[in-house]
Amino acid sequence: MLRTLKDLFDTFTAPAGESPEAQGHALKLATAVLLVEVMRADPASHAEERLAVLATLREKFALQDDELARLVELAEQAARHASDYHQFTTRINDRFSHPEKILIVEQMWQVAYADDHLHANENHLISKIAGLLHVTHGEYIGAKLRAKEAASLV
Repeated sequence: MLRTLKDLFDTFTAPAGESPEAQGHALKLATAVLLVEVMRADPASHAEERLAVLATLREKFALQDDELARLVELAEQAARHASDYHQFTTRINDRFSHPEKILIVEQMWQVAYADDHLHANENHLISKIAGLLHVTHGEYIGAKLRAKEAASLV
C-alpha cells in the first residue's frame, strides 16, 4: 500500500539499508515518473496519454485505483521538481533486468503514441531515457516499432 507523499519522497533519500517495501515504492515511483515525463513532454495535454500511463502502471504493478491515483500524483509532483532523471534511472538500473528496461522504453513509446501523434519532445525524451537505461539503439528502435504497431500507426 502506498503511504503518504512525504514517505515516498523520503525513499529517495533513505540510507542504503532501506526496507524492501521502501525499495519497491521507490521503484514504482521511478517508473511512474518516466511515464509521466513522456506525457508532460507533449505540449498539448491529451487524456489518451494519461489513460495510457494509468493502464501501464496498473498492469505493471497490480495497483488499486486509490494507490494508482496517489502514485501518479506523486510522480507528477516529483517530475516537476526533479532536476534530472538520474535518481529515477539509477533505481531502475539497479533493480530491473535488461528486458524489463526495454519494456519500460516500449511503454514510454506507448504513452507517446496514445494520442496518435508523436511530438519531437517525446521522441527526444525517450531517446535520452533509453540511453540512461543502457538500452541499445537497436533495442530502442525495436521498442518504438512494437509500440507504433500496437497503436495501429504503421
